[in-house]
Amino acid sequence: MILETGILSKFLYIAIVVATYWIISILTIFINKVLLSSHTINLDAPLFITWCQCIISLNICVILSNLSKWFPRYIKFPNGNPYTKETVKKILPLSLLFIGMIATNNLCLKYVDVAFYYIGRSLTTVFNVIFTYFMLGQKTSTNCIACCAFIIIGFWLGVDQEHVAGSLSVLGTIFGVLGSLTLSLYSIHMKQVLPTLNQDIWLLSYCNNAYSIIIFLPLIIVNGEHITVYNYDKIGSFYFWLVMIIGGICGFAIGYATALQIKVTSPLTHNISGTAKACVQTILATYWFNEEKSFMWWISNFIVLSASAMYAKLRQLDLSKKYKEEKQQLQICKM
Repeated sequence: MILETGILSKFLYIAIVVATYWIISILTIFINKVLLSSHTINLDAPLFITWCQCIISLNICVILSNLSKWFPRYIKFPNGNPYTKETVKKILPLSLLFIGMIATNNLCLKYVDVAFYYIGRSLTTVFNVIFTYFMLGQKTSTNCIACCAFIIIGFWLGVDQEHVAGSLSVLGTIFGVLGSLTLSLYSIHMKQVLPTLNQDIWLLSYCNNAYSIIIFLPLIIVNGEHITVYNYDKIGSFYFWLVMIIGGICGFAIGYATALQIKVTSPLTHNISGTAKACVQTILATYWFNEEKSFMWWISNFIVLSASAMYAKLRQLDLSKKYKEEKQQLQICKM
Protein backbone atom coordinates (compact mmCIF):
# COMPACT_ATOMS: atom_id res chain seq x y z
CA MET A 1 0.00 0.00 0.00
CA ILE A 2 2.85 2.38 0.86
CA LEU A 3 4.58 1.47 -2.42
CA GLU A 4 1.41 2.20 -4.42
CA THR A 5 1.01 5.54 -2.65
CA GLY A 6 4.61 6.42 -3.48
CA ILE A 7 4.12 5.55 -7.16
CA LEU A 8 0.92 7.60 -7.31
CA SER A 9 2.69 10.55 -5.69
CA LYS A 10 5.52 10.29 -8.23
CA PHE A 11 3.12 10.19 -11.19
CA LEU A 12 1.13 13.10 -9.73
CA TYR A 13 4.35 15.12 -9.36
CA ILE A 14 5.35 14.37 -12.97
CA ALA A 15 1.84 15.28 -14.18
CA ILE A 16 2.03 18.61 -12.30
CA VAL A 17 5.47 19.37 -13.78
CA VAL A 18 4.32 18.58 -17.34
CA ALA A 19 1.12 20.62 -16.87
CA THR A 20 3.17 23.52 -15.51
CA TYR A 21 5.45 23.39 -18.57
CA TRP A 22 2.43 23.39 -20.89
CA ILE A 23 0.72 26.30 -19.12
CA ILE A 24 3.84 28.48 -18.93
CA SER A 25 4.88 27.74 -22.52
CA ILE A 26 1.45 28.44 -24.03
CA LEU A 27 0.94 31.51 -21.81
CA THR A 28 4.34 32.87 -22.90
CA ILE A 29 3.37 32.61 -26.59
CA PHE A 30 -0.01 34.29 -26.10
CA ILE A 31 1.37 37.06 -23.86
CA ASN A 32 4.17 37.82 -26.33
CA LYS A 33 1.64 37.91 -29.17
CA VAL A 34 -0.34 40.53 -27.24
CA LEU A 35 2.82 42.57 -26.66
CA LEU A 36 4.13 42.30 -30.20
CA SER A 37 1.10 42.79 -32.43
CA SER A 38 -2.14 43.46 -30.57
CA HIS A 39 -4.18 46.62 -31.15
CA THR A 40 -4.40 47.08 -27.38
CA ILE A 41 -0.65 47.54 -26.91
CA ASN A 42 0.01 48.84 -30.44
CA LEU A 43 3.77 49.33 -30.01
CA ASP A 44 5.88 48.61 -33.09
CA ALA A 45 9.11 47.99 -31.20
CA PRO A 46 9.80 44.23 -30.99
CA LEU A 47 13.47 44.61 -30.05
CA PHE A 48 12.61 47.03 -27.24
CA ILE A 49 10.02 44.58 -25.90
CA THR A 50 12.57 41.74 -26.05
CA TRP A 51 15.14 43.99 -24.32
CA CYS A 52 12.71 44.77 -21.49
CA GLN A 53 12.00 41.07 -21.01
CA CYS A 54 15.75 40.42 -20.75
CA ILE A 55 15.98 43.12 -18.05
CA ILE A 56 13.14 41.46 -16.11
CA SER A 57 14.83 38.05 -16.44
CA LEU A 58 18.16 39.50 -15.29
CA ASN A 59 16.51 41.09 -12.23
CA ILE A 60 14.96 37.72 -11.36
CA CYS A 61 18.43 36.14 -11.66
CA VAL A 62 19.94 38.78 -9.37
CA ILE A 63 17.14 38.33 -6.80
CA LEU A 64 17.52 34.52 -6.82
CA SER A 65 21.30 34.83 -6.60
CA ASN A 66 21.01 37.01 -3.48
CA LEU A 67 18.33 34.78 -1.94
CA SER A 68 20.59 31.75 -2.48
CA LYS A 69 23.22 33.46 -0.29
CA TRP A 70 20.70 34.06 2.49
CA PHE A 71 18.86 30.75 2.17
CA PRO A 72 21.37 28.32 0.63
CA ARG A 73 19.46 25.35 2.00
CA TYR A 74 16.30 26.14 0.05
CA ILE A 75 17.48 28.08 -3.02
CA LYS A 76 20.29 26.96 -5.31
CA PHE A 77 21.42 29.60 -7.77
CA PRO A 78 24.88 30.53 -9.14
CA ASN A 79 26.64 33.48 -7.53
CA GLY A 80 29.17 34.05 -10.31
CA ASN A 81 30.00 37.43 -11.83
CA PRO A 82 28.92 37.50 -15.50
CA TYR A 83 31.18 40.46 -16.30
CA THR A 84 34.58 38.92 -15.61
CA LYS A 85 36.93 38.72 -18.60
CA GLU A 86 37.10 34.92 -18.45
CA THR A 87 33.31 34.48 -18.29
CA VAL A 88 32.69 36.93 -21.13
CA LYS A 89 35.24 35.13 -23.29
CA LYS A 90 33.54 31.78 -22.68
CA ILE A 91 29.91 32.80 -23.07
CA LEU A 92 29.70 35.89 -25.32
CA PRO A 93 29.71 33.98 -28.66
CA LEU A 94 26.88 31.78 -27.34
CA SER A 95 25.05 34.84 -26.03
CA LEU A 96 25.13 36.38 -29.51
CA LEU A 97 23.30 33.29 -30.79
CA PHE A 98 20.89 33.59 -27.84
CA ILE A 99 20.15 37.20 -28.80
CA GLY A 100 19.60 36.23 -32.43
CA MET A 101 17.35 33.38 -31.34
CA ILE A 102 15.01 35.35 -29.07
CA ALA A 103 14.93 38.35 -31.44
CA THR A 104 13.97 36.28 -34.51
CA ASN A 105 11.45 34.24 -32.50
CA ASN A 106 9.69 37.40 -31.33
CA LEU A 107 9.83 38.94 -34.80
CA CYS A 108 8.30 35.75 -36.22
CA LEU A 109 5.51 35.88 -33.64
CA LYS A 110 4.91 39.55 -34.42
CA TYR A 111 4.13 38.86 -38.08
CA VAL A 112 2.49 35.40 -38.04
CA ASP A 113 -0.58 34.04 -36.29
CA VAL A 114 -0.10 32.00 -33.12
CA ALA A 115 -1.69 29.04 -34.94
CA PHE A 116 1.04 29.16 -37.61
CA TYR A 117 3.88 29.92 -35.20
CA TYR A 118 4.80 26.27 -34.59
CA ILE A 119 4.89 25.49 -38.32
CA GLY A 120 6.91 28.64 -38.99
CA ARG A 121 9.59 27.45 -36.57
CA SER A 122 9.35 23.73 -37.33
CA LEU A 123 12.65 23.41 -39.21
CA THR A 124 14.79 23.35 -36.05
CA THR A 125 15.11 19.56 -36.22
CA VAL A 126 16.20 19.74 -39.88
CA PHE A 127 18.87 22.34 -39.08
CA ASN A 128 20.03 20.20 -36.14
CA VAL A 129 20.70 17.28 -38.48
CA ILE A 130 22.54 19.50 -40.98
CA PHE A 131 24.70 21.33 -38.44
CA THR A 132 25.58 18.28 -36.34
CA TYR A 133 26.91 16.67 -39.53
CA PHE A 134 28.91 19.63 -40.86
CA MET A 135 30.07 21.03 -37.49
CA LEU A 136 30.42 17.91 -35.35
CA GLY A 137 30.79 15.22 -38.00
CA GLN A 138 27.90 13.21 -36.53
CA LYS A 139 25.80 11.21 -38.98
CA THR A 140 22.05 10.66 -38.64
CA SER A 141 20.22 7.47 -39.48
CA THR A 142 18.25 7.14 -42.72
CA ASN A 143 14.97 6.87 -40.78
CA CYS A 144 15.66 10.16 -38.95
CA ILE A 145 16.52 11.85 -42.26
CA ALA A 146 13.21 10.57 -43.67
CA CYS A 147 11.43 12.23 -40.72
CA CYS A 148 13.21 15.49 -41.57
CA ALA A 149 11.99 15.17 -45.16
CA PHE A 150 8.40 14.87 -43.91
CA ILE A 151 8.93 17.91 -41.64
CA ILE A 152 10.03 19.93 -44.68
CA ILE A 153 7.00 18.68 -46.66
CA GLY A 154 4.69 19.65 -43.78
CA PHE A 155 6.35 23.06 -43.51
CA TRP A 156 5.94 23.83 -47.22
CA LEU A 157 2.37 22.57 -47.22
CA GLY A 158 1.59 24.84 -44.24
CA VAL A 159 3.20 27.84 -45.99
CA ASP A 160 1.24 27.03 -49.17
CA GLN A 161 -2.04 26.85 -47.26
CA GLU A 162 -1.32 30.19 -45.55
CA HIS A 163 -0.67 31.66 -49.01
CA VAL A 164 -3.91 30.21 -50.40
CA ALA A 165 -5.84 31.64 -47.43
CA GLY A 166 -4.22 35.05 -48.00
CA SER A 167 -2.76 35.15 -44.49
CA LEU A 168 0.87 34.30 -45.31
CA SER A 169 3.48 36.68 -43.92
CA VAL A 170 6.67 36.16 -45.94
CA LEU A 171 8.64 38.27 -43.48
CA GLY A 172 7.27 36.33 -40.51
CA THR A 173 8.08 33.01 -42.21
CA ILE A 174 11.64 34.17 -42.93
CA PHE A 175 12.09 35.13 -39.27
CA GLY A 176 10.65 31.73 -38.32
CA VAL A 177 13.27 29.95 -40.44
CA LEU A 178 16.00 32.18 -39.00
CA GLY A 179 14.67 31.44 -35.51
CA SER A 180 14.91 27.70 -36.21
CA LEU A 181 18.45 28.14 -37.55
CA THR A 182 19.71 30.17 -34.59
CA LEU A 183 18.01 27.83 -32.09
CA SER A 184 19.77 24.88 -33.71
CA LEU A 185 23.17 26.62 -33.61
CA TYR A 186 22.54 27.74 -30.04
CA SER A 187 21.68 24.19 -28.90
CA ILE A 188 24.81 22.73 -30.51
CA HIS A 189 27.12 25.45 -29.20
CA MET A 190 25.53 25.26 -25.74
CA LYS A 191 26.58 21.61 -25.43
CA GLN A 192 30.16 22.76 -26.01
CA VAL A 193 30.01 25.66 -23.54
CA LEU A 194 28.14 24.05 -20.62
CA PRO A 195 31.04 21.74 -19.57
CA THR A 196 33.17 24.87 -19.00
CA LEU A 197 30.43 26.13 -16.64
CA ASN A 198 30.11 22.85 -14.71
CA GLN A 199 26.83 22.16 -16.57
CA ASP A 200 25.20 25.12 -14.80
CA ILE A 201 22.26 26.16 -16.98
CA TRP A 202 21.25 28.96 -14.61
CA LEU A 203 24.66 30.63 -14.75
CA LEU A 204 24.38 30.53 -18.53
CA SER A 205 20.91 32.09 -18.36
CA TYR A 206 22.23 34.73 -15.95
CA CYS A 207 25.05 35.67 -18.36
CA ASN A 208 22.89 35.54 -21.50
CA ASN A 209 20.44 38.07 -20.08
CA ALA A 210 23.23 40.24 -18.68
CA TYR A 211 24.90 40.54 -22.08
CA SER A 212 21.60 40.86 -23.96
CA ILE A 213 20.56 44.09 -22.24
CA ILE A 214 23.84 45.68 -23.41
CA ILE A 215 23.93 44.30 -26.97
CA PHE A 216 20.25 45.02 -27.68
CA LEU A 217 20.68 48.76 -27.02
CA PRO A 218 22.56 49.64 -30.25
CA LEU A 219 20.22 47.34 -32.21
CA ILE A 220 17.21 49.22 -30.83
CA ILE A 221 18.78 52.55 -31.83
CA VAL A 222 19.77 51.37 -35.33
CA ASN A 223 16.22 50.08 -35.85
CA GLY A 224 14.82 53.46 -34.78
CA GLU A 225 12.77 51.94 -31.97
CA HIS A 226 13.99 54.51 -29.43
CA ILE A 227 12.01 57.15 -31.35
CA THR A 228 8.94 54.87 -31.51
CA VAL A 229 9.10 54.28 -27.75
CA TYR A 230 9.64 58.01 -27.05
CA ASN A 231 6.46 58.84 -28.99
CA TYR A 232 4.45 55.93 -27.55
CA ASP A 233 1.41 57.34 -25.76
CA LYS A 234 0.93 54.32 -23.46
CA ILE A 235 4.47 54.13 -22.07
CA GLY A 236 3.14 55.02 -18.62
CA SER A 237 0.17 52.67 -18.85
CA PHE A 238 -0.26 50.23 -15.97
CA TYR A 239 -1.70 47.60 -18.35
CA PHE A 240 1.29 47.83 -20.70
CA TRP A 241 3.84 47.28 -17.93
CA LEU A 242 1.72 44.59 -16.29
CA VAL A 243 1.68 42.56 -19.52
CA MET A 244 5.38 43.32 -20.05
CA ILE A 245 6.31 42.07 -16.56
CA ILE A 246 4.14 38.95 -16.93
CA GLY A 247 5.82 38.26 -20.29
CA GLY A 248 9.28 38.69 -18.74
CA ILE A 249 8.44 36.38 -15.84
CA CYS A 250 7.05 33.77 -18.23
CA GLY A 251 10.17 34.07 -20.40
CA PHE A 252 12.34 33.28 -17.39
CA ALA A 253 9.99 30.62 -16.02
CA ILE A 254 9.91 28.63 -19.26
CA GLY A 255 13.63 27.94 -18.89
CA TYR A 256 13.08 26.54 -15.40
CA ALA A 257 9.98 24.56 -16.43
CA THR A 258 11.84 23.04 -19.40
CA ALA A 259 14.81 21.99 -17.27
CA LEU A 260 12.50 20.58 -14.58
CA GLN A 261 10.44 18.57 -17.09
CA ILE A 262 13.61 17.03 -18.57
CA LYS A 263 14.86 16.27 -15.06
CA VAL A 264 11.72 14.44 -13.87
CA THR A 265 11.05 12.65 -17.19
CA SER A 266 13.63 12.37 -20.00
CA PRO A 267 14.75 14.33 -23.09
CA LEU A 268 12.56 12.06 -25.25
CA THR A 269 9.49 12.61 -23.06
CA HIS A 270 10.22 16.34 -23.11
CA ASN A 271 10.26 16.36 -26.91
CA ILE A 272 7.03 14.38 -27.11
CA SER A 273 5.45 16.64 -24.47
CA GLY A 274 6.55 19.69 -26.47
CA THR A 275 5.03 18.25 -29.63
CA ALA A 276 1.73 17.51 -27.89
CA LYS A 277 1.80 20.98 -26.35
CA ALA A 278 2.26 22.51 -29.80
CA CYS A 279 -0.82 20.63 -31.01
CA VAL A 280 -2.93 21.96 -28.12
CA GLN A 281 -1.44 25.44 -28.62
CA THR A 282 -2.46 25.43 -32.29
CA ILE A 283 -6.02 24.32 -31.51
CA LEU A 284 -6.33 26.93 -28.74
CA ALA A 285 -5.05 29.66 -31.05
CA THR A 286 -7.56 28.87 -33.81
CA TYR A 287 -10.37 28.87 -31.23
CA TRP A 288 -9.21 31.97 -29.32
CA PHE A 289 -8.66 34.10 -32.44
CA ASN A 290 -11.70 32.59 -34.22
CA GLU A 291 -9.65 31.40 -37.21
CA GLU A 292 -10.97 28.94 -39.78
CA LYS A 293 -8.34 26.69 -41.33
CA SER A 294 -8.57 24.38 -44.32
CA PHE A 295 -8.35 20.61 -44.14
CA MET A 296 -4.93 20.64 -45.86
CA TRP A 297 -3.69 23.22 -43.33
CA TRP A 298 -4.50 20.79 -40.52
CA ILE A 299 -2.84 17.99 -42.52
CA SER A 300 0.36 20.08 -42.67
CA ASN A 301 0.30 20.42 -38.88
CA PHE A 302 -0.32 16.70 -38.48
CA ILE A 303 2.63 15.87 -40.76
CA VAL A 304 5.04 18.16 -38.90
CA LEU A 305 3.89 17.06 -35.45
CA SER A 306 3.97 13.33 -36.31
CA ALA A 307 7.35 13.54 -38.04
CA SER A 308 8.84 15.54 -35.16
CA ALA A 309 7.59 13.03 -32.58
CA MET A 310 8.83 10.10 -34.67
CA TYR A 311 12.23 11.76 -35.10
CA ALA A 312 12.54 12.18 -31.30
CA LYS A 313 11.68 8.51 -30.78
CA LEU A 314 14.06 7.22 -33.47
CA ARG A 315 16.85 9.49 -32.27
CA GLN A 316 16.43 8.18 -28.74
CA LEU A 317 16.59 4.57 -30.00
CA ASP A 318 19.74 5.35 -32.01
CA LEU A 319 21.44 6.91 -28.99
CA SER A 320 20.45 3.95 -26.77
CA LYS A 321 21.84 1.50 -29.34
CA LYS A 322 25.07 3.49 -29.59
CA TYR A 323 25.41 3.59 -25.80
CA LYS A 324 24.94 -0.19 -25.53
CA GLU A 325 27.53 -0.82 -28.26
CA GLU A 326 30.07 1.45 -26.55
CA LYS A 327 29.40 -0.27 -23.22
CA GLN A 328 29.93 -3.72 -24.78
CA GLN A 329 33.18 -2.60 -26.42
CA LEU A 330 34.39 -1.23 -23.08
CA GLN A 331 33.63 -4.53 -21.38
CA ILE A 332 35.51 -6.45 -24.13
CA CYS A 333 38.53 -4.17 -23.69
CA LYS A 334 38.55 -4.80 -19.94
CA MET A 335 38.52 -8.56 -20.54
